[in-house]
This record gives sequence, structure tokens and C-alpha cells, in this order.
Amino acid sequence: MRGKERKVIDDARDQPLDKRVRFSVRLLESASTYKDIVVRKKDGFTQILLSTRSTYNNTLNREVMNEVKSALEKAAVDDSKFVLLSAVGSVFCCGLDFDNIVKHLKYNRKRATVKLVDTIKHFVNSFIEFKKPIIVSVNGPAIGLGASILPLCDVVWANEKAWFQTPYTRFGQSPDGCSTITFPKIMGRAAANEMLINGWKMNAQEACEKGLVSQVFWSETFTQEVMVRIQEITSCNSFVLENSKALVCYNMNVELKQANERECEVLKKIWASAQGMEYMLKYVQNKIDSF
Repeated sequence: MRGKERKVIDDARDQPLDKRVRFSVRLLESASTYKDIVVRKKDGFTQILLSTRSTYNNTLNREVMNEVKSALEKAAVDDSKFVLLSAVGSVFCCGLDFDNIVKHLKYNRKRATVKLVDTIKHFVNSFIEFKKPIIVSVNGPAIGLGASILPLCDVVWANEKAWFQTPYTRFGQSPDGCSTITFPKIMGRAAANEMLINGWKMNAQEACEKGLVSQVFWSETFTQEVMVRIQEITSCNSFVLENSKALVCYNMNVELKQANERECEVLKKIWASAQGMEYMLKYVQNKIDSF
């Protein structure tokens, strides 16, 4: 890999020439467009990997969220049957990049707040609106928004060493990613409050028992287990996959978008306030790197 290029794997070598040309164009577009994610066009699906250069531990700033949103939009209209979302390294996603947020909010707080919150809203909506299945391979810790988007996906497989935490109150933020509606529905109100208010650090097995995760695999064979199941799904009919998801999600999208809107409005109020800024500054200054 040279410079700032992102390598996108070409699995279409054996396709007819016209298809290979179209495939190569998509590869070039991906390599030139993305800096913080890797997009691999596979046979039957698109893999999106978080591999952030502008942030630490795959945290989410405006650029990263916009890139993921863009990749989902492209996968929605190409020949992909589904999307596999995963990450490079030992961490899945550490949620919002608060160092970056604080830096932006120091200058013209009101304007920066609107931009940041709108980016989060559109990022979350891109998951809600995606009509094809989204499968997630959680290789390590999923924190904050990195955990709250999981119920918006369709299948979640976790490495046994992964853990999940949404410690919003600890850094002076309200819940995001529609977690105020998805967490209570999935795991019950008591467990949801432990996660969203008390910041319960849930291990992979607990997450599976509570319904946040579909299956947990041994770390030594995690990648192999995921790819075996991916190949099984790849063999399915795309029409069946998409319509199966539509039936499961029937009437849910409006409710999810309303929750996303409510959560983002509260975030705007918090980030635009002096007290909210103070809490975030305190969190960033006292943050201990545990990785």
C-alpha cells in the first residue's frame, strides 16, 4: 500500500470482460474516495471495513461517518446481495471521536453542533434505510455509537473477546443510534437502562444472551467461522434476502427514524450548552487509554 491509497480487493478476475471493466471502475472509485474505510467488492456482497487513519481505535468523526454512508449508498444500488461490516485491528468501533468533537465545538459552537448532529442523524438513517441485509462481524470492543448501531443491522457475529458498552452519562452525552428504542425492545428495560444510564460493560456471551449479538465464536477461528456463514448467505437469492428483511422490518423504519430525530435533538441541546461542553472537555482531559 503506497501513500494514502486504499487497496480494494478485486474478486472478479474470472468474469467476462465487460463485467470486469465495470468492476474495475468501481474499484478505482472506491480507492480514490475512501480514506478511513476499506471497501472490498466480493462475489455477491460488499465488505466495508473500518480502518480509520484520521481517528484512533476506529472512532467516528464526520469524515468516517460520511464515508460509511457513501459506501452503503453505493452497495444499495449495485449487484451486492448484502453488506458485511467489520473492522481492521483488534477494536471494532469506539463510538464518536470526542477529541474531534470538542475541537470543532470550540469555534462557533452552534454551527458546529448542527453539522455534527446532522452527520450522526444521516449516518444512522443510512442503516435504517438500507434495504439489503447488513451483517456485522464484531472483532473487538464496540463502544457508544459503535454498539448502538448493531440492532439496526440484521445479523451480528462477535469474537468471544469482544465487549459492548454505551457509557453515555460518563462523558455527558445522551444515547444515540436509536438505542433508546432498540435496546429496551431487545434486552428489556432494566438491562437497557444498565447499558444506557449505568454504562454496563457487557461481554460477548452476555450480549448474545441479551439479544444484542446473534452468535459468539472462538477468537482463534473467528474469521473462518464468519466466512463460512458468509458463503452460505452468498448462495441465497438476492430477491429472497431483500424481501425477507423487508418482512422482518415492516413498519419499524418510521419508529426508528423518529427515535433518531429525538435523540439528535437532545444531542444538539447538550452540545450547544456550556454545561454539556464542560462535561465533554472533562471527559477528554481525563480519558484513560485502555487499549
